[in-house]
Amino acid sequence: MILAGRGFGKTHTGARDAALFALKNPNTQVAVVVPTFGDLRRVAFGGPSGILEFLPKNVLMQGRGQGYNASSQEIRLFNGSKIIGFTATEPDRLRGPQFHHAWCDEIAAWRYPETFDQLMFGLRLGEDPKCTITTTPKPTKLIKSLLKRKRTCITRGTTFENSDNLAEAAIQQLEERYGGTRLGRQELYAEVLEDVEGALWQYSQLDQQRRGKDDMPEMERIVVGVDPAVTSGESSDETGIVVAGKGADGRFYVLADRSIKASPDTWMREALDAFYLYDADKIIAEVNNGGDLVERLLRTIDASVPYKKVTATRGKMVRAEPIAALYEQKRVSHVGNFDILETQMCEYNGEGSSPDRMDALVWALTELSRSSGQAAWRIS
Repeated sequence: MILAGRGFGKTHTGARDAALFALKNPNTQVAVVVPTFGDLRRVAFGGPSGILEFLPKNVLMQGRGQGYNASSQEIRLFNGSKIIGFTATEPDRLRGPQFHHAWCDEIAAWRYPETFDQLMFGLRLGEDPKCTITTTPKPTKLIKSLLKRKRTCITRGTTFENSDNLAEAAIQQLEERYGGTRLGRQELYAEVLEDVEGALWQYSQLDQQRRGKDDMPEMERIVVGVDPAVTSGESSDETGIVVAGKGADGRFYVLADRSIKASPDTWMREALDAFYLYDADKIIAEVNNGGDLVERLLRTIDASVPYKKVTATRGKMVRAEPIAALYEQKRVSHVGNFDILETQMCEYNGEGSSPDRMDALVWALTELSRSSGQAAWRIS
């Protein structure tokens, strides 16, 4: 496992390792598992440090439908070996296939950590099957468990150890902006950080109640929480879009994070896509900054969708405290891993930039937990 900062060369290393294994060992199967389908195309296979960048065209199997098949995400080599791509959004795809070798990229950002278990069940071919993991660290349950395993070989590195291959201006900008910050310690110096003092949530708390997508009750209600950004420039905030539901068991479930940095028309269409995809009951949106913009956009695109506007009359920490109490009571589960959302939750202590995804989550869960106009929570 390579725990290293951004730009260290993790992808370069993992891609070369996968390619060389497949070339040196005829008729073998190599799995490549990444966070999303887009990461397969843009990073692991087709990116500037991806596998196809290192493979000479003459080592690809020739013929119609051979070589690199983008639709099936397979790379077939002249020696009979296959490099097969998978995503952590579909753990069930790893049920059945068997492998001699595997490369897992950015495992700390995987939506469903159980994907790793499914991969391990299939990593059983050959005399000594191994898995290479390349990731920027986060204090997730999976990362911590891998660090404790006796058979895990750990390599650590920082962004600045690869400074000879990175633009000097980029290195300088990263150091100026993130040097001495908690985010910099994690993303640049690859430290596995513990919980933030004063934050309302902890990573361990989220991990304890996390559920898989097949381990949920029927949903009684589902809402889409929206914290809108009213501008769409490069320096604009994201629009937080979080889907949450209340189950038949009386517990609450965070189902999706569809947050996006985009124009108002685009983020509204994203919120509507989430509304229909999850068969939601209502869209809940904060209107402090955007005024009537949200409702006007919604009614222009789709007037039939139920909508409720909410106004922030208290500070973020005060609004979030009743929702954090639901987590403390073990009444909220995240269905899968929501990397950026959970980072915002576990690092926000009332200071720093506005956590848009966290706000959208708070609005959604507040709506679902309302009783007589108040969030339903108690201190036990």
